[in-house]
Amino acid sequence: MAVSPAEQAVLDKIDESQLVELTRSLIRAHGQNPPGEEATTVAVLAGAAAALGLDVREQTVQDGRNNVHVTLSGADGPGLLLLGHTDVVPVGEGWTKDPFGAAVHDGRIYGRGATDMKGGLAACLSAMAALRGAGLSGPVELAALVDEEENGIGIRAYVSSADRPFLGCVTAEPTDLQTIVGARGACYVRIEVHGTACHAGRPDDGANAVYGAAAVVSEIERMHAELACRPHALLGPATWSVGQIRGGSGGSTVPAECVAVADRRLLPGESAAAVLDDLQARIDALRLADRGLTFEASTPMEMPAFETPPDSPLARAVVAAVADAGGPALPPGGWTAACDGGFIARDLGVPVVVLGPGSVAEQAHRPDESVAIEELIIAARTYVLTALRLLG
Repeated sequence: MAVSPAEQAVLDKIDESQLVELTRSLIRAHGQNPPGEEATTVAVLAGAAAALGLDVREQTVQDGRNNVHVTLSGADGPGLLLLGHTDVVPVGEGWTKDPFGAAVHDGRIYGRGATDMKGGLAACLSAMAALRGAGLSGPVELAALVDEEENGIGIRAYVSSADRPFLGCVTAEPTDLQTIVGARGACYVRIEVHGTACHAGRPDDGANAVYGAAAVVSEIERMHAELACRPHALLGPATWSVGQIRGGSGGSTVPAECVAVADRRLLPGESAAAVLDDLQARIDALRLADRGLTFEASTPMEMPAFETPPDSPLARAVVAAVADAGGPALPPGGWTAACDGGFIARDLGVPVVVLGPGSVAEQAHRPDESVAIEELIIAARTYVLTALRLLG
């Protein structure tokens, strides 16, 4: 689909220098999570949106942690939701540049969150500013939420209070400008094994919780191998990965407690509750009680998967828009990462795609994270064309 003269007139309103400076100001605003420092980023984003003439509302989620709702008003029809998050992962080691300096070099902006996802937020705001006066049939809303990188308290607060119908949601996470129509979800699983301490000189007087946890970890490894035999056509298989295990107080004492924490990636239609039921049944079959052991399993975090038909109006519109905006002509794809878009699809019944500047594989969560200025511009143009074509 070619860009029409009317569409081009709106695209010409995108202020590229303003887009770059907004990205840089958001990077300088920090926002590491943990511990949950989004407040400065929220202030910069809300201030910039208000300066652009957009309606801004904040929703308190926890003390000092607010979601931001930015709205470009339209007629009374269903709107378009742009979704993002204001937190970034901690800086970590290995940087050669100031992680919050927002330096510009060779057409790229450097800093923690440049790709994930301060650049995407800036592109959304720039697109919404350009769309003012476009006569849309419904509103465009940017929901910039806290705590995406940890426990998802921001998205849970958002879906519990959402009161506006949407034709679709574009999540502005980094996708190398490919339209993502499906993403795996995730849940964390915590397994606590309880035994009885005693002197290691007489280990049979106690019940070794580390041995019990080791049996559970081995069972999880077997479950991971079984899942590998049942891949999803777009997203690959669900996965298990044990990321942490700790227990005991020293070599001379039989440990009474051991905790293992695992990551379980979810496929569309799977739930953390079902995963937990399955795991508990498998652990029950290990007969830990015969060793004098008990266990507790819980899922402290769940982020649902989603899948949107590639021939849906939203997916078709975004695929065409990114190509017409100067981006890569890539087919719709799947994503092994998880994002807040899964809650929008599951809890609000709104079609979701993910499309944003930068690379989740090559840049996000890495030292010297950066985003290409050209990709920021293409993303903003894509959001403009998507809105015009869905709400024109």
